[in-house]
Amino acid sequence: MMLTVTLNTAVDLTYRVPALTPHASHRVTDVRERPGGKGVNVARVLAALGHDVTVTGFAGGDTGLSLRAHLAAEPRITDALTPAATATRRTLAVVDASTGDTTQFNEPGPDITPAEWAVFLDSYEDLVRAPGTTAVALCGSLPPGVPVGAYALLVRVARAAGVPVLLDTSGEPLRRGVAARPDVVKPNADELAVLTGSQDPERATRDARRRGAHAVVASLGADGLLARTPDGTWQARPPAPVRGNPTGAGDSAVAGLLSALAEGLPWPERLVRAVALSAATVAAPVAGEFDPSTYEALLTRVTVTTKAPTG
Repeated sequence: MMLTVTLNTAVDLTYRVPALTPHASHRVTDVRERPGGKGVNVARVLAALGHDVTVTGFAGGDTGLSLRAHLAAEPRITDALTPAATATRRTLAVVDASTGDTTQFNEPGPDITPAEWAVFLDSYEDLVRAPGTTAVALCGSLPPGVPVGAYALLVRVARAAGVPVLLDTSGEPLRRGVAARPDVVKPNADELAVLTGSQDPERATRDARRRGAHAVVASLGADGLLARTPDGTWQARPPAPVRGNPTGAGDSAVAGLLSALAEGLPWPERLVRAVALSAATVAAPVAGEFDPSTYEALLTRVTVTTKAPTG
């Protein structure tokens, strides 16, 4: 069983409009509602790949009830969310059908009390130490009230239990989390630059490893993934850019990395899976889903290049 942590869960709404025009009224041609937040998206992709996964984090108010109702309908996903008094947030993605571009609106998260945080920590420790837990993903932003060092603490709990842990966050939570020595961190290029101060991904991934990460996998958009690990450095690229909705593509890459980590696959195979899933998610209509035919086709078309050692 894999475990995903989403401290700032959401209900994701996706609107599709013929064309998005500022200061104009729009007729929405398609509406999708899904359980969301980065770790929830990861869990849904893992479940679609055939893995059993438990989702934890916070859920509150009517939005939280809707989130949990959606999760109850998802096969292979177990809901272990901690109740919160404040309502779970919503996110709105507006897809412009004429260009394929997506505009995202994210509400603020719920206010988490110290008592709610303590309840979550007890539950998390039990889940990590449960027999059969093979890997943990810590994903997304922190809602108000959660300590900025939360992910560093959660990384240490997983490491103490001997469970591999992947961290996907940004800013100060990422900086503190990296120092706790997670097995994998997966920032995008901008998040990596903020962490290290370098705009050069190769230099930045090297610096992130020196700060404590066992392995660093950086999302480079259309250029795929750059992975710097104890076993070597590789860049994996899709054969061509995929047009569609990029929301959740990074979460699908996390699902690919986490499942391959739990299976003990070598790094080049992990990267092929992650890039194929990420691109197949762009081709899907909503976050937390991927297009299966695109995924299968890309598994044999993703290229992995070995990078020369540096520094």
